[in-house]
This record gives sequence, C-alpha cells and structure tokens, in this order.
Amino acid sequence: MQQKKKSPDFVLFLTVISLLSIGVVMVFSASEYSTLVNYNDSFYYFKRQLAWALLGLIAMRLTMRYNYWQLKRYVLPILTIALVLLILVLIPGIGKEVNGARRWINVGPLPFAPAELVKLCLIIFTAYGLARQKHKVKTFSKGVLPYLLVMSSAALLILIQPDLGTAVSLAGIVIVMIFAAGARLTHLGSIAVSGLAAVGFAIAMKPYRLQRLMAFLDPWADPQGDGFHIIQGLYAIGSGGLFGLGLGQSKQKFLYLPENHTDFIFAIIGEELGFIGASLVILLFALFIWRGLKIAITSTDPFASLLATGITAWVGIQSIINIGVVTGSLPVTGIPLPFISFGGTSLLFTMIGVGILLNISQFTAAR
Repeated sequence: MQQKKKSPDFVLFLTVISLLSIGVVMVFSASEYSTLVNYNDSFYYFKRQLAWALLGLIAMRLTMRYNYWQLKRYVLPILTIALVLLILVLIPGIGKEVNGARRWINVGPLPFAPAELVKLCLIIFTAYGLARQKHKVKTFSKGVLPYLLVMSSAALLILIQPDLGTAVSLAGIVIVMIFAAGARLTHLGSIAVSGLAAVGFAIAMKPYRLQRLMAFLDPWADPQGDGFHIIQGLYAIGSGGLFGLGLGQSKQKFLYLPENHTDFIFAIIGEELGFIGASLVILLFALFIWRGLKIAITSTDPFASLLATGITAWVGIQSIINIGVVTGSLPVTGIPLPFISFGGTSLLFTMIGVGILLNISQFTAAR
C-alpha cells in the first residue's frame, strides 16, 4: 500500500534541470562550427536538442504525475514491443545504417533508437519480477536466471547492431538490480566472471574492438588511427586547465575532435569550462546517484525501490562509462553522457525515467 503522497524530491529535480541546461548549452557550443560547415546553420543541433529537451520535460512531468503502480499492468506488452523493435532495427530497409551500425528506425523525419526504450522496459520488467518473487532471489535458477536470460537476449540483439557499450551498460543495470534485491554474492561473482568472459569473446570476434582495446592501452601507438579519439579528447581536457578557455572558445571543436557533441562532449566541457566546470558536472551526477539511491532505500514498496535502483543505475553507469572513455580511463565505446550528449531518443527516455523516479520520491517513508 502506498504512503501518503508528498512533494517530489526537489534536489533531484534541480540536479536534472541543471544537467539538462548544461547539455543544451554545450551541444550548441560544441557543434556550432561543424554544423555551419555541414548544414550552413550553426544552430542545427542546438534547435533539435532544445526541442527534445522540452519534449523530455513534458514527458517527465507526465510520468511524475502518473501512478508508477500502473506500470505493472504493461510490463510484458512493452517489453515484447521493445524486443520486437530490436529485431526490426536489424532488417535492411527498416533499420537505418550509420557508420556500419544499425541502431535507429526512422519514425517520420526522426530517428528512433529502440535500445533506449529497451533499457527502460527491462528495468520495469526486472523490478516487477524481483519484487513479486523476492523470496526466490537467493535461488539462482528461479530467482536470478530468468532475468539474466531476458537481459542476455536484449543484449545479444544490441550486440548484433553492433553496440557493445550499450549491451554492457544494460547488463550492468540488471546486475545492480539483482544485487539490490538480495541475490547471493557467490551468484553475483559467477555472473561477473561470465560477463567478463562474454565481453572478452565479443572483443575478440571483432578486430576493430581489439584495436580499440590496444589503442586504450597505448593511444600513441596509432595517433592518426584508433588512438585519435582518445588523444584529441585528452588534448581538449588538458588545454582547459583550471578555469577553461571560456564558453564557446574550444579549439578542438574545429573538426579535430570527432563526436564532439555526442560521445565526447565531456572533453569540450573540460576544454571550455576547465577542471572546475568538469568537476561540477561530475558532482551533479554524483548528486543524482545519491538522491536516486536515497529514494530507493526509503521507499517502502519493493517494486518502487527496485525501479528507483534501476533508473539510478542507468544514469550512473552510463555517466561513469562516458566520462571514463573521454578521460582515457576506459576503452572507446559509443555511450552518450546522460542529459548532456546530443541525442533525442536517449534524452527522451532518460527524462521519462527521471519522471518515474520523481514519482516514486513522493511516496517514500522519509526524506
């Protein structure tokens, strides 16, 4: 039974608005030159990101007011639809191919990435199942394996696109939720070992992934090839110093740093806003994780608690991977920085997740 409804978590709301605002500004700053060259419009990505941000705010508002309990009714239908979309995106003529990857389906004039929907659907499905059969979570075959199988199916379809980074983050989210539900550490250890083996196999199967791993270990061995992203990102961050070059003053955005408005936007933040600006962004993500976990811990509803854990893990894992890649701490993989990187589908579904999290915060036992 739900607690008496309270006001949403204001700190979490303010944190998200801050990250979203930084994202819209930095997308414009990072992309103004490349879009002027490619589209003859410096505001090309900015206008789209602003539109998606406004749409995301509306979606957040709607899900914040929608009773999260009702999500239980649609668990299987939405998960089924999401998995079907993951299959459809692989079909030529339906899935849109960009740089050798099929990750998008065109919905009218807009590209739609099914993997972003799958993340949210899988979080809801896992939270519902684990909360409903929490007494079985100590048993691997009945309490853990079913969710691993569903997650593995989705991850495999994403891996075929190919998108190893999203597949890894998806697995990480589900494992965090299983841990929060009370699974045995021995089971989690076995899952971790198996997961590392699977990632190793996936890297070995694709030469470019192995090359990326080698570039991560020594980017200067191939500075004009696989090490280029890492080196240019580090140049950007290093040249920012303590206070940065100033908003809009990046040098690396002049076609030196690839993906400067998407996967490597944190490097532009470091260059223009310096160590202080980059640290502020990291602190905002840390604040998001803290408030999200607090909501999960103080929720008296097991379903809501696991749902909040999954959404928090979603944002936390993606931000850690993205910042790790940009700073050369992790191998290069295509993971956007939540709320900040350019990308409509990613931003929209992340904001929907935030709305659900704010919804749950209204029914917690304490503040």
